[in-house]
This record gives sequence, C-alpha cells and structure tokens, in this order.
Amino acid sequence: MELHDLRINYGKGEIDDRNLPESPFGWFGEWLADAISKGLPEANAMVLSTVSDLGKPSSRIVLLKAFDERGFLFFTNYSSRKGHNITLNPAGSLLFFWPELERQVRVEGIILKADPVTSDEYFYSRPLESRVSAAVSPQSAEVPSRIYLEKMHKDFLESLKDDKVQRPDNWGGYWLFPELVEFWQGRRNRLHDRIQYDRSDSEWKRCRLAP
Repeated sequence: MELHDLRINYGKGEIDDRNLPESPFGWFGEWLADAISKGLPEANAMVLSTVSDLGKPSSRIVLLKAFDERGFLFFTNYSSRKGHNITLNPAGSLLFFWPELERQVRVEGIILKADPVTSDEYFYSRPLESRVSAAVSPQSAEVPSRIYLEKMHKDFLESLKDDKVQRPDNWGGYWLFPELVEFWQGRRNRLHDRIQYDRSDSEWKRCRLAP
C-alpha cells in the first residue's frame, strides 16, 4: 500500500457553536479527562516545540503535569536543548493529540520558569530512581555509551545513605502561558471542526476556522 492510500474518514464527534465556553481551560480539562477516563496511553503527553535564537524549531514529547487559568506546566532539565532554546527565545507551542478520540489541541504562547517551590514539590513527589536520573543525567549532552549512563545512575544510588536526593539547580518546571488555543475535532469528508481562542487584552476571543 502507498502512503497516499492511507486514509481515515473521521466521525466520532463534533463541536457545536452554540455551546462554546468563554475560556479554553475548562474545555481542555474536559477533553483531557475524557482521554484519561477512556484509558488512552500517555493521555497527558504533548509535543513541545521550541525555537532557537537562529529561528530553528525543535520538537519533542513531554508530559503535562498541571494546568490552570495561567497555563500549562511541565518539568525538564534547564541545561537541555529545549532549556537553552527557551532561555534565548521564550516562544513555544504545545500539541496534544488523542487519535482514538479524533481530537487535538494546539497551544501557542510564552514559556517561563516555574517558581522554586513548584519545582521542589514536584521533584520530591517523584520516585527515587526518577529523582536520581534527573540528578545525574547531562540531558542533551553527548555521552560515550548506554553503559556509561547506567553506571552513573548505579554509582549515584549506591552512594546514597537515604533517599534524600536534592533537586538539581538545573532541573525544574516551566509554565507555557498561552496566547492562542485551538480545538480540533475530526469530521467526515475532512470538514473538521476547528475552534480558536485568541487572548487579547487578557480576554479570550473565539472564532471558527476553516478546516
């Protein structure tokens, strides 16, 4: 089969213009809760895209750990490639895709570091070995081998006298503060539903976009 023959005719849902909420966050919460309740794998996974100071985009999957009326929270190594990109250019985007529900949510905005208390609370809630990995991994840096990484992890664990692994200074949270949120629902014949929220003067304006 050729790639151009791969095709799905969507039809599991629709978006009614008469029932659009004022803010995108409650709606996003409903869609995320729906994905979680249906047992979708990694329902909180999202594509995070950042841009370098030279305008080169870079994307990877990260996990959403919280959201509220401010924005969307994730955690990573500040010294990683995405961390460097955010330092030089705070513009970024998120993309959630739930193929089983034929839905996606696209978010664009500005990324800023979370406060230390938020980063501490999440870090110390993680399993011990995850904290160790965050402490020892030089994320995005070149390493000689997998064995090298595993030995670093093993040696660090063996050096611990208890499970008190301090949060590294170069690891913590980021908030993406959205300026645009788009909800996409697959529909038949490629006439998909697209509803866009655009923040202007701290108020959300919404409109329907052509598919």
